[in-house]
Amino acid sequence: MPELPEVEVVRLGLESHVVSTIIESVEVLHPRAVRRHFAGARDLEAQLRGRRIVSAERRGKYLWLPLDAHDDAIVVHLGMSGQMLVQPPSVPAEKHLRIRVGLDNGAELRFVDQRTFGGWAIAHLESVDGSVVPESVAHIARDPVDPLFDAESVVNVLRGKHTEIKRAILDQTVLSGVGNIYADEALWRAKIHGNRIAETLSRPVLRTLLTSVHAVMGEALAQGGTSFDALYVNVNGESGYFDRSLDAYGQEGLPCSRCGSPIRREKFMNRSSYSCPTCQPRPRNTRT
Repeated sequence: MPELPEVEVVRLGLESHVVSTIIESVEVLHPRAVRRHFAGARDLEAQLRGRRIVSAERRGKYLWLPLDAHDDAIVVHLGMSGQMLVQPPSVPAEKHLRIRVGLDNGAELRFVDQRTFGGWAIAHLESVDGSVVPESVAHIARDPVDPLFDAESVVNVLRGKHTEIKRAILDQTVLSGVGNIYADEALWRAKIHGNRIAETLSRPVLRTLLTSVHAVMGEALAQGGTSFDALYVNVNGESGYFDRSLDAYGQEGLPCSRCGSPIRREKFMNRSSYSCPTCQPRPRNTRT
Protein backbone atom coordinates (compact mmCIF):
# COMPACT_ATOMS: atom_id res chain seq x y z
CA MET A 1 0.00 0.00 0.00
CA PRO A 2 1.37 3.48 -0.81
CA GLU A 3 2.69 5.32 2.23
CA LEU A 4 3.01 9.04 2.90
CA PRO A 5 5.81 9.85 0.39
CA GLU A 6 4.08 8.01 -2.45
CA VAL A 7 0.73 9.69 -1.73
CA GLU A 8 2.41 13.09 -1.45
CA VAL A 9 4.06 12.60 -4.86
CA VAL A 10 0.61 11.85 -6.31
CA ARG A 11 -0.86 14.90 -4.54
CA LEU A 12 1.84 17.17 -5.97
CA GLY A 13 1.12 15.83 -9.45
CA LEU A 14 -2.60 16.46 -9.06
CA GLU A 15 -1.89 19.95 -7.74
CA SER A 16 0.09 20.68 -10.91
CA HIS A 17 -2.28 19.11 -13.44
CA VAL A 18 -5.89 19.17 -12.22
CA VAL A 19 -6.33 21.94 -9.63
CA SER A 20 -8.52 24.79 -10.96
CA THR A 21 -9.94 22.60 -13.74
CA ILE A 22 -13.67 22.01 -14.19
CA ILE A 23 -15.02 18.47 -14.41
CA GLU A 24 -16.90 18.14 -17.70
CA SER A 25 -17.63 14.41 -17.72
CA VAL A 26 -17.46 11.45 -15.33
CA GLU A 27 -17.67 7.77 -16.18
CA VAL A 28 -17.59 5.08 -13.47
CA LEU A 29 -16.48 1.85 -15.15
CA HIS A 30 -16.48 -0.53 -12.16
CA PRO A 31 -18.94 -0.47 -9.23
CA ARG A 32 -16.30 -1.40 -6.64
CA ALA A 33 -14.48 1.85 -7.40
CA VAL A 34 -17.33 3.78 -5.75
CA ARG A 35 -18.46 1.30 -3.11
CA ARG A 36 -17.62 3.83 -0.36
CA HIS A 37 -19.97 6.33 -2.03
CA PHE A 38 -23.15 4.77 -0.72
CA ALA A 39 -25.46 6.66 -3.09
CA GLY A 40 -23.86 4.82 -6.00
CA ALA A 41 -22.09 5.48 -9.27
CA ARG A 42 -24.76 7.58 -11.00
CA ASP A 43 -25.03 9.88 -7.98
CA LEU A 44 -21.25 10.41 -7.86
CA GLU A 45 -21.19 11.16 -11.59
CA ALA A 46 -24.03 13.67 -11.26
CA GLN A 47 -22.51 15.41 -8.24
CA LEU A 48 -19.12 15.88 -9.93
CA ARG A 49 -20.17 17.19 -13.35
CA GLY A 50 -19.60 20.93 -13.61
CA ARG A 51 -17.64 21.16 -10.36
CA ARG A 52 -14.25 22.84 -10.08
CA ILE A 53 -11.35 21.11 -8.29
CA VAL A 54 -9.95 23.79 -5.99
CA SER A 55 -6.98 22.02 -4.38
CA ALA A 56 -5.30 18.68 -3.70
CA GLU A 57 -4.91 17.80 -0.01
CA ARG A 58 -3.46 14.96 2.04
CA ARG A 59 -3.14 13.77 5.61
CA GLY A 60 -0.95 10.73 6.09
CA LYS A 61 -1.91 8.23 3.39
CA TYR A 62 -5.29 9.88 2.79
CA LEU A 63 -5.86 12.06 -0.29
CA TRP A 64 -8.75 14.32 -1.22
CA LEU A 65 -9.73 16.94 -3.82
CA PRO A 66 -11.90 19.73 -2.38
CA LEU A 67 -14.58 21.02 -4.76
CA ASP A 68 -15.77 24.53 -5.49
CA ALA A 69 -18.59 24.60 -2.92
CA HIS A 70 -15.89 24.32 -0.23
CA ASP A 71 -17.97 21.92 1.86
CA ASP A 72 -17.28 18.63 0.11
CA ALA A 73 -14.45 16.77 -1.63
CA ILE A 74 -13.55 13.71 -3.65
CA VAL A 75 -11.88 11.36 -1.17
CA VAL A 76 -9.47 9.02 -2.96
CA HIS A 77 -8.58 5.64 -1.45
CA LEU A 78 -5.57 4.27 -3.33
CA GLY A 79 -5.78 0.88 -1.60
CA MET A 80 -3.09 -1.59 -2.65
CA SER A 81 -2.83 -0.67 -6.31
CA GLY A 82 -4.77 2.53 -7.02
CA GLN A 83 -3.25 5.02 -9.47
CA MET A 84 -4.31 8.57 -10.32
CA LEU A 85 -3.15 9.24 -13.87
CA VAL A 86 -3.47 12.39 -15.99
CA GLN A 87 -3.67 11.39 -19.65
CA PRO A 88 -4.57 12.90 -23.03
CA PRO A 89 -7.91 11.46 -24.24
CA SER A 90 -6.06 9.92 -27.19
CA VAL A 91 -4.19 7.50 -24.91
CA PRO A 92 -5.93 4.09 -24.94
CA ALA A 93 -7.77 3.12 -21.78
CA GLU A 94 -5.65 1.25 -19.25
CA LYS A 95 -6.57 -2.39 -18.66
CA HIS A 96 -7.77 -1.69 -15.11
CA LEU A 97 -9.33 1.74 -15.67
CA ARG A 98 -12.12 2.19 -13.10
CA ILE A 99 -13.08 5.90 -13.30
CA ARG A 100 -12.54 8.34 -16.17
CA VAL A 101 -12.99 12.10 -15.69
CA GLY A 102 -12.87 14.62 -18.55
CA LEU A 103 -11.47 18.04 -17.58
CA ASP A 104 -11.94 21.41 -19.26
CA ASN A 105 -8.18 21.68 -19.92
CA GLY A 106 -8.47 18.83 -22.41
CA ALA A 107 -6.91 16.17 -20.18
CA GLU A 108 -8.46 13.16 -18.49
CA LEU A 109 -8.04 12.21 -14.84
CA ARG A 110 -8.09 8.42 -14.64
CA PHE A 111 -8.38 6.15 -11.62
CA VAL A 112 -6.72 2.82 -12.39
CA ASP A 113 -6.85 0.01 -9.83
CA GLN A 114 -5.80 -3.54 -10.61
CA ARG A 115 -6.88 -5.09 -7.33
CA THR A 116 -10.00 -2.89 -6.83
CA PHE A 117 -9.30 -2.31 -3.12
CA GLY A 118 -9.30 1.46 -3.64
CA GLY A 119 -12.00 3.86 -4.78
CA TRP A 120 -13.59 7.30 -4.73
CA ALA A 121 -16.29 8.81 -2.57
CA ILE A 122 -17.73 12.28 -2.00
CA ALA A 123 -17.53 13.38 1.62
CA HIS A 124 -18.39 16.51 3.55
CA LEU A 125 -15.54 18.60 4.94
CA GLU A 126 -15.33 19.60 8.59
CA SER A 127 -12.97 21.57 10.80
CA VAL A 128 -10.84 19.37 13.06
CA ASP A 129 -7.85 20.48 15.12
CA GLY A 130 -7.30 23.62 13.08
CA SER A 131 -7.59 21.92 9.68
CA VAL A 132 -10.44 21.23 7.26
CA VAL A 133 -10.63 17.51 6.44
CA PRO A 134 -13.24 15.07 5.13
CA GLU A 135 -15.38 13.56 7.86
CA SER A 136 -13.99 10.13 6.95
CA VAL A 137 -10.45 11.36 7.72
CA ALA A 138 -11.23 13.24 10.94
CA HIS A 139 -9.90 10.43 13.16
CA ILE A 140 -6.49 10.35 11.44
CA ALA A 141 -3.57 11.93 13.30
CA ARG A 142 -1.25 14.51 11.75
CA ASP A 143 1.75 13.14 9.91
CA PRO A 144 5.44 13.93 10.50
CA VAL A 145 5.74 16.33 7.55
CA ASP A 146 2.64 18.34 8.50
CA PRO A 147 3.73 21.88 9.53
CA LEU A 148 1.47 21.57 12.61
CA PHE A 149 2.82 18.17 13.65
CA ASP A 150 3.53 18.17 17.41
CA ALA A 151 6.26 15.61 18.08
CA GLU A 152 6.13 16.04 21.84
CA SER A 153 2.42 15.22 21.91
CA VAL A 154 3.12 12.03 19.96
CA VAL A 155 5.92 11.15 22.41
CA ASN A 156 3.37 11.51 25.23
CA VAL A 157 0.95 9.18 23.45
CA LEU A 158 3.65 6.59 22.74
CA ARG A 159 4.78 6.65 26.38
CA GLY A 160 1.28 5.46 27.28
CA LYS A 161 1.19 2.56 24.82
CA HIS A 162 1.68 -0.95 26.22
CA THR A 163 2.34 -2.43 22.79
CA GLU A 164 5.23 -2.97 20.39
CA ILE A 165 6.73 0.30 19.15
CA LYS A 166 6.35 -0.74 15.51
CA ARG A 167 2.67 -1.50 16.03
CA ALA A 168 2.28 1.89 17.74
CA ILE A 169 3.83 3.93 14.93
CA LEU A 170 1.75 2.03 12.36
CA ASP A 171 -1.41 3.18 14.18
CA GLN A 172 -2.77 5.98 11.99
CA THR A 173 -4.62 7.54 14.95
CA VAL A 174 -1.25 8.02 16.69
CA LEU A 175 1.01 8.95 13.78
CA SER A 176 -0.29 8.95 10.23
CA GLY A 177 1.46 8.18 6.99
CA VAL A 178 3.79 5.46 8.28
CA GLY A 179 3.50 1.98 6.77
CA ASN A 180 5.63 -1.13 6.89
CA ILE A 181 8.44 0.14 4.66
CA TYR A 182 9.16 3.42 6.43
CA ALA A 183 8.54 1.97 9.89
CA ASP A 184 11.37 -0.53 9.30
CA GLU A 185 13.63 2.15 7.85
CA ALA A 186 13.04 4.58 10.74
CA LEU A 187 13.50 1.87 13.38
CA TRP A 188 16.77 0.84 11.72
CA ARG A 189 18.03 4.42 11.78
CA ALA A 190 17.06 4.81 15.43
CA LYS A 191 18.58 1.40 16.32
CA ILE A 192 15.33 0.17 17.87
CA HIS A 193 13.87 -3.32 17.43
CA GLY A 194 10.21 -3.07 16.43
CA ASN A 195 9.12 -5.42 19.24
CA ARG A 196 10.34 -3.11 21.99
CA ILE A 197 7.37 -2.00 24.12
CA ALA A 198 6.58 1.66 23.48
CA GLU A 199 6.04 2.66 27.11
CA THR A 200 9.48 1.32 28.09
CA LEU A 201 11.31 3.63 25.68
CA SER A 202 12.63 6.90 27.05
CA ARG A 203 11.51 10.25 25.74
CA PRO A 204 14.90 10.95 24.10
CA VAL A 205 14.75 7.57 22.31
CA LEU A 206 11.20 8.27 21.09
CA ARG A 207 12.22 11.72 19.91
CA THR A 208 15.09 10.15 17.98
CA LEU A 209 12.66 7.71 16.39
CA LEU A 210 10.29 10.48 15.30
CA THR A 211 13.23 12.42 13.88
CA SER A 212 14.18 9.31 11.92
CA VAL A 213 10.63 8.94 10.63
CA HIS A 214 10.66 12.55 9.43
CA ALA A 215 14.08 12.15 7.79
CA VAL A 216 13.31 8.95 5.92
CA MET A 217 9.99 10.37 4.70
CA GLY A 218 11.71 13.48 3.39
CA GLU A 219 14.41 11.50 1.58
CA ALA A 220 11.85 9.16 0.03
CA LEU A 221 9.74 12.10 -1.11
CA ALA A 222 12.78 13.71 -2.75
CA GLN A 223 13.27 10.52 -4.79
CA GLY A 224 9.63 10.17 -5.82
CA GLY A 225 8.69 7.50 -3.29
CA THR A 226 9.36 3.76 -3.32
CA SER A 227 8.37 1.56 -6.27
CA PHE A 228 8.85 -2.21 -6.21
CA ASP A 229 6.63 -2.85 -9.25
CA ALA A 230 4.39 -1.03 -11.72
CA LEU A 231 1.53 -0.61 -9.24
CA TYR A 232 2.90 2.57 -7.69
CA VAL A 233 3.49 5.44 -10.12
CA ASN A 234 2.93 9.19 -10.08
CA VAL A 235 0.32 10.97 -12.22
CA ASN A 236 2.62 10.79 -15.26
CA GLY A 237 3.12 7.03 -14.86
CA GLU A 238 6.70 7.38 -13.56
CA SER A 239 8.13 5.23 -10.74
CA GLY A 240 9.93 6.37 -7.60
CA TYR A 241 13.50 5.38 -6.81
CA PHE A 242 13.82 5.27 -3.01
CA ASP A 243 13.87 1.46 -3.10
CA ARG A 244 17.49 1.84 -4.17
CA SER A 245 18.28 3.60 -0.87
CA LEU A 246 16.59 1.21 1.58
CA ASP A 247 18.78 0.07 4.49
CA ALA A 248 16.46 -2.50 6.09
CA TYR A 249 13.17 -3.17 4.33
CA GLY A 250 13.46 -5.98 1.79
CA GLN A 251 17.19 -6.41 2.44
CA GLU A 252 17.09 -9.89 4.03
CA GLY A 253 20.53 -11.51 4.05
CA LEU A 254 22.33 -8.43 2.76
CA PRO A 255 24.95 -6.77 4.97
CA CYS A 256 23.78 -3.96 7.23
CA SER A 257 25.26 -0.76 5.80
CA ARG A 258 26.20 0.31 9.34
CA CYS A 259 27.79 -2.81 10.87
CA GLY A 260 27.88 -5.49 8.17
CA SER A 261 25.63 -8.03 9.91
CA PRO A 262 23.12 -9.77 7.58
CA ILE A 263 19.71 -8.11 7.74
CA ARG A 264 17.11 -10.46 9.21
CA ARG A 265 13.45 -10.95 8.31
CA GLU A 266 10.83 -11.69 10.99
CA LYS A 267 7.06 -12.12 11.00
CA PHE A 268 5.08 -9.20 12.41
CA MET A 269 1.31 -8.55 12.18
CA ASN A 270 0.85 -10.91 9.19
CA ARG A 271 3.64 -9.14 7.33
CA SER A 272 7.44 -9.01 7.45
CA SER A 273 9.80 -6.86 9.50
CA TYR A 274 13.41 -6.28 8.54
CA SER A 275 16.10 -5.28 11.01
CA CYS A 276 19.77 -5.65 11.92
CA PRO A 277 20.45 -8.27 14.63
CA THR A 278 23.46 -6.31 15.89
CA CYS A 279 22.21 -2.72 15.70
CA GLN A 280 18.64 -3.63 16.72
CA PRO A 281 18.82 -6.46 19.29
CA ARG A 282 15.55 -8.17 20.14
CA PRO A 283 14.03 -7.40 23.55
CA ARG A 284 14.75 -10.24 25.95
CA ASN A 285 11.13 -11.33 26.31
CA THR A 286 10.65 -11.76 22.51
CA ARG A 287 10.56 -15.31 21.20
CA THR A 288 12.92 -16.01 18.30
